[in-house]
Amino acid sequence: MEEYLQLAREVISETRKEKGFIKYTLHEDINDPTILTMLEEWVDEEALNLHNKSKHVMKIVPEHRKLRESTEINLYREVE
Repeated sequence: MEEYLQLAREVISETRKEKGFIKYTLHEDINDPTILTMLEEWVDEEALNLHNKSKHVMKIVPEHRKLRESTEINLYREVE
């Protein structure tokens, strides 16, 4: 868990420097601290796509995947 959190902090720190970043946070389940959720908000899909191709994401995300039991990625848009 500590290795995962260290990598998460690194990717969060680098991501917050990116153009188009609005919000990028890591959340822990109240009842089970081994369940983590990353919430991201971007100005548009282009900014998200650039983020996903960034050097730090390409380096860190594969390492994160090795430490996870499962992954679920959901994309949302605001309903107006």
